[in-house]
Parts: sequence; structure tokens; C-alpha cells
Amino acid sequence: MRNIIVKLLSVNVALPKLVEIDGKNVFTGIYKTPVKGRVWLTRLTLVGDGQADAGVHGGEHQAAYCYPFEHYAYWQNRLNLINLPHGTFGENFTISGLLEEDICIGDILQIGDAKTGVKVQVTMPRIPCFKFGDKIGFPDILDEFLRSGKSGFYLRVIQTGEVVAGDSITILERDPQAINIRTTLGMQKLDEGDAELLKRALTVTSLTPLLRQIFEQRLASKV
Repeated sequence: MRNIIVKLLSVNVALPKLVEIDGKNVFTGIYKTPVKGRVWLTRLTLVGDGQADAGVHGGEHQAAYCYPFEHYAYWQNRLNLINLPHGTFGENFTISGLLEEDICIGDILQIGDAKTGVKVQVTMPRIPCFKFGDKIGFPDILDEFLRSGKSGFYLRVIQTGEVVAGDSITILERDPQAINIRTTLGMQKLDEGDAELLKRALTVTSLTPLLRQIFEQRLASKV
């Protein structure tokens, strides 16, 4: 782990709204914008936030989505966009100091004060859908987004509480298997990882049902 300060730069929420994509009206909650003041994080979502498709977004293992601000400059240059406000990638938490190579599935984080803040657990990378491509004006960006490794990551809530921009983020516990988010993304979507790595990932006690199913299927194909 690099010796750096980890911060919550902004808290971003949005309720689902109707947008037109390829001539069809679809609901999406990806248009997150920063909010001022403290926001309560429940077991399933931030107050004031919502997801349009509960089948693939939100829920216990995707209660909040973090995206590192360090990636903003990369995408700004790559897409030739002058300004990318916090929440551009649909993230609830725009953070600094914690990248996909630094954080592992199963790690437990404290955001804010131990009494009033929240305790969360890192669960899985974010896999974007077509709505993200439409939002940023590059519908063909999804594969590149995945292969960049700049996925961000989801959280499960262990202790509910309040969060606010400027909160510190502390790693309380590291998962003993130390399988970082970038490696997890590779195993989940990029056909990376050998049988031994897949077996090790399957020993992570907090592994989500979705990742367990994917890793078991990939492991079965290798033996």
C-alpha cells in the first residue's frame, strides 16, 4: 500500500430519470451529482440515490460505488473533454488516494468518524452498461473502459452512518488473500488468471455470490 492520504472528495447521488438512447426511452440513475452536507448511507443505498434496474445495480453488494479521481485526467485526455465534474462515472463516492491496485476484495474501510461515519467492505469491480457510454457521449467506450483497468469498485455496508465530502478513508482490515480489484476485474471479465489464482479467490470468505459463480465456472473450464 502506498503511503498516501485517502479522502472522500464528493458524495454524489441521483434518482432515476427517463432519457432517450437510440430512439428508446430508458430509465437510468447514472447522472449522479455532488451534494452538500452529510448524507446517510443505509444498508442498500445513500439517501436520495436510486437505481433504475435493481437486477444489475444496487443491492447489498453494490450499496455504493467508488471511483478514483486520479483517473479523471486520463479520461479527460483520452476523450478530449474539457471538464469532468465529480460523479461523471456514475460513482457515489469520488475518492482520492486509493486505486484498483491498492484495494482488495474483502478489505474493510472506515469512512469518516468511527462513531458517526460508516464501515464498509470492498466487494467487486464496476462493470459498465450502455447507459454509461451514452452519458459521456462515447457509446463504444465500454470495452476500452474495462480493459483500462480503471473500473472503480463497489462497497457493502457493515455499519450505517453519515458521510460528507472531506471525510478521511481508513483501511481497517486487509483480506488475507490480497486479491486486488484490478486482478478481480481481469478474472471476472478479461479472461485473466490461472487455476491457482481462481482457487485462491474462491477462498475469500466475503466473495459475492456473483463473483463466486463466475470464478467457479472459469475454474471448471480449466480442469
